Amino acid sequence: MYLLSTLIQRLKSAAVDVLTAAGHSVEVTDLYALNFNPVANAADFGVPQNGDYLVYALEQRHGLETGTLSADILNEVEKVRRCDLLLLTFPIYWFSMPAILKGWIDRVFVSGAFYGGRRIYDRGGMIGKKALVCATLGSRQSMVCDGGIHGDLAMMLRPLLQGTLGYVGFDVLDPFFAYHVPYIQYHERLDILDAWRASLGALEHRPAMQMPTLAEFDETFSRRLPGKGLRNA
Repeated sequence: MYLLSTLIQRLKSAAVDVLTAAGHSVEVTDLYALNFNPVANAADFGVPQNGDYLVYALEQRHGLETGTLSADILNEVEKVRRCDLLLLTFPIYWFSMPAILKGWIDRVFVSGAFYGGRRIYDRGGMIGKKALVCATLGSRQSMVCDGGIHGDLAMMLRPLLQGTLGYVGFDVLDPFFAYHVPYIQYHERLDILDAWRASLGALEHRPAMQMPTLAEFDETFSRRLPGKGLRNA
């Protein structure tokens, strides 16, 4: 995974350089450098609301309201709340994100701030913010598309793109993928970096992925039948 990791670092650095040069303030969280704990557990809450039967999402809400969430969680929550664009850069492992990033989401995307009840998708807590995934992988592009052996790559990452980022209200920009990274030549990796820089320089023109809107669904979250009138839910 060395080449994947090396390119990831360069993609991250390129993003910092391009966005800073454009006048944006950039905050970086390096989960490995922080030795971030990805394991959600009762220690995330100073004094659990219910010590006998801990429901993690409910304890998140209580901890947020009382300011008793673990400091490492609160620091990351505030970073996300401050951002206009959340950029996630990672290598794809086993059709998914690395465990440390999944654990960061589990602990940081807290109920009550990011989502809750009907506060999802176009009513989620992150409405007005954008998210962009930049991921590297070893597969060829022909392997991760419609008709490829693994299927469409965006669908492979649906739990992240829709089930996480879209779910909490982000406008999810079309992802940027770097293919076949361990097996390509040095100049091809430079081409990837150039394409990434160009993408970052034109973010205002990058399309967003289509996500559900609550007006399309009734109070049970079932899709409204054609011809049925819409009403505020």
